Amino acid sequence: MTEILDTTLRDGEQTAGVSFNVNEKLAIASLLLDELKADRIEVASARVSRGESESFSHICDWAKKRGCLGRIEALGFVDDGQSVNWVADGGGKVINILAKGSLRHLECQLRKTPEEHIRDILVVLGKAASRGLEANLYLEDWSNGISASPEYVFRIVDALKDSGIKRFMLPDTLGVLNPFSTFDACSRMRERYPDLRFDFHAHNDYGMAVGNSLAAVRAGFNGIHVTVNGLGERCGNAPLAAVVAALKDHAGAECGIDEGRLTHVCKYVESISGIRIPDNEPVTGENVFTQSSGIHADGDVKAGLYANPLLPQRFGRERKYALGKMSGKANIIKNLDQLGISLTPEQVRLVTERVVELGDKKESLAAEDLPFIVADVLKSSHAVEKDHIHIVNYSLTLSRGMRPVALVKLSIDGQEYEASAPGDGQYDAFMKALWSIYDKLGKKHPVLTDYQVSIPPGGKTDALVSTAISWRDGEHEFKTRGIDSDQTEAAIKATVKMLNIIENLDISTLL
Repeated sequence: MTEILDTTLRDGEQTAGVSFNVNEKLAIASLLLDELKADRIEVASARVSRGESESFSHICDWAKKRGCLGRIEALGFVDDGQSVNWVADGGGKVINILAKGSLRHLECQLRKTPEEHIRDILVVLGKAASRGLEANLYLEDWSNGISASPEYVFRIVDALKDSGIKRFMLPDTLGVLNPFSTFDACSRMRERYPDLRFDFHAHNDYGMAVGNSLAAVRAGFNGIHVTVNGLGERCGNAPLAAVVAALKDHAGAECGIDEGRLTHVCKYVESISGIRIPDNEPVTGENVFTQSSGIHADGDVKAGLYANPLLPQRFGRERKYALGKMSGKANIIKNLDQLGISLTPEQVRLVTERVVELGDKKESLAAEDLPFIVADVLKSSHAVEKDHIHIVNYSLTLSRGMRPVALVKLSIDGQEYEASAPGDGQYDAFMKALWSIYDKLGKKHPVLTDYQVSIPPGGKTDALVSTAISWRDGEHEFKTRGIDSDQTEAAIKATVKMLNIIENLDISTLL
């Protein structure tokens, strides 16, 4: 069983611009331990600030009451016991001591010899034991140390392996490893020290933190460090959700994390950290379980051909089929089924054509837009063959300091007419040009009495705009609607519907 230590509240809080208050830290700690069932959480750095001390004490009090204080850890330093006292006074039981894992860091930063550093670490370990603390040891910059100064790394571990340290925690502090070098370095440690417990702490500077974590597990490491949403300094740490999924599916490694609660916890941390989850983030991203291609939807319908082991149900999600220019009939049918809408094959074809048309103008449509599209298509489709009037082309010009101008080419029963006119707005200019054609032909036209613009109910995207226009034609009042990604285009579509209604004198088509 692979241990998962989540360090969102310590290392993750080093993300630029992220700072959790006391209540937020306690809420996240509760989610990590109670909902996700993380084995351990690292929640603070010793001696950082008064707020950090207050947060640590609150979390320790909470954990003690719930009987899980041993799963709460804090980072401490080789500082002659000051960090030990900070952790113990705050109610903690576990300290993670940060020592130097490369000779370069030791000599350039601490300016000490290995013997001096070992002596200083032993002093801290002795004081931790005297205060009843369990101690783990970080070897900072271990990834460079094992490569450039392995004799130093072995000297440190040889000197400390029998000193009561429970876990040696080996970080890729600068994110320089890849899965191949991680496996080799971790295997080297495991072969030399088969009886020690090792944790691996990855950083994601090359985007390989997940792969490196798997390599460490394969090499025999006991624990992996992660953060929710990959929060952390620079490019962040290994993201919890992706690591958990990859451990199970690619390393055959079990861990205690409840996959079904991952999405909820990641979304919560997103909301209070202010760091958005990218749409294409594995497992938790908005688009992870969304198919866009019609071919993919068709394959899923026929035999689940485009499903992989990352089934959305594992993570409290559901598979979606995006609507846009790549949509095929299978996409439309899948979305209609989820909405409980049944259409004939011909109606599905018409709806598909409209979705593709709209998708050419915008990247995608929301599933919530579909009922609106269906209603618009079905209300107008029966009159398509009877339409006598079409807009052949139009041009709308808007220049600063000048009135908008519209140039309109209209076809009536195959005969084309053209006119231009200025207006108070682009649609007003369009209507003035249109009515000038009607005036020249001696044709009457209705009066616009109301104009409403809205986003389809439930829509979560700006892809659609609905324009509803009310008209009065003599004694008759009626309304036409147009849908498009552009407000003016939607109004023009509604206007063309009106023109054909009055041309056909078919009151049954009034909306």
